[in-house]
Amino acid sequence: MTQTTYLRTALLPLSDLTPFPGNARRGNVGTILESLRRNGQYRSLIVRELPGGPLVVLAGNHTAEALNRHGAGDCSQTIGGKPCGVCANDPGWTPSARCEVVACDEDTARRVNLIDNRAAEKGSQDPDALAELLSFLDNDLTGSGYDDVDLERLLAPPPTLEELADTYAPPEGGTAALWPVLRLRVSPEQRDAFYDLTITCPDPNDDAARFQYLLDRARAAHPH
Repeated sequence: MTQTTYLRTALLPLSDLTPFPGNARRGNVGTILESLRRNGQYRSLIVRELPGGPLVVLAGNHTAEALNRHGAGDCSQTIGGKPCGVCANDPGWTPSARCEVVACDEDTARRVNLIDNRAAEKGSQDPDALAELLSFLDNDLTGSGYDDVDLERLLAPPPTLEELADTYAPPEGGTAALWPVLRLRVSPEQRDAFYDLTITCPDPNDDAARFQYLLDRARAAHPH
């Protein structure tokens, strides 16, 4: 087994690059493209050069996909008063990416692809430090990967099940003990939609209040 050996840095046409075969990661290409348009390509793709063969993207496959989705030429977009960070609003821009070209064997190529996808997943965020970083963006979260809903949840996260149980546990034998309990298993997308639709709830820290707020909105929209 050989470790990666740096060969060169080059600006390469996307048409010369081959995605990593069997890449297991499913990235959010739209979010990456938004970042590229705002911030430019701040990190190179890692590309493996095979003798007499293709240039294979080991790390940065979704960045390459986002650049390709942008397409050739001027996208006519300006972000924050600045030209697009991908094409610079140049009609002659050709889809390309800055790449760190390396050589390695098949085993190392797979390991580089796997760790690049896995490393961030194994990390965690300090909520206070994250909130402070976001506060410096002056409410313009474009290109950060976060939006207003994320920020609202960060500043006022929903209570945990343990906190709800401590707060709303009925006294033994009390009338509330007869109230029905709804337990729903939902997808992350459904959970996010629930919080998005109830973001203006008067008491966002109470999921029961959010649920009542959603019912009230539904009744108002369909009074009969």
